[in-house]
Amino acid sequence: MATFSQFIWAFVIGGLLCVIAQILIDKTRLTPARILVTYVVAGVILGAIGLYKPLVNLAGAGATVPLTGFGYLISEGVREAVDKQGLLGALTGGLTAAAGGIAAALVFGYLAAVMFRGKRRG
Repeated sequence: MATFSQFIWAFVIGGLLCVIAQILIDKTRLTPARILVTYVVAGVILGAIGLYKPLVNLAGAGATVPLTGFGYLISEGVREAVDKQGLLGALTGGLTAAAGGIAAALVFGYLAAVMFRGKRRG
């Protein structure tokens, strides 16, 4: 039964983040790109001050998969690297923590570009 409640919390929290983004798209003049950047920055800030970790513990993938989770990952990477390497960790920690996801996005994007052809506009 505990697994079922984890799925429910992941769905609720992930869905709530998506609903907030959709409301911002519909009701403001913010572009989707600005909303995406806002979500990443919010994840960094909430992770840095310790408010995002309880959400991750509660919702799991519902909190780590959206873009706020990417920001949280960056803040956790910086925190760990600063503890180990000092000030240099502030510059390298975020990239080190997110390297796997960034590499996967590049590889899958490249494979999609090789396998499919885009249509020309105009």
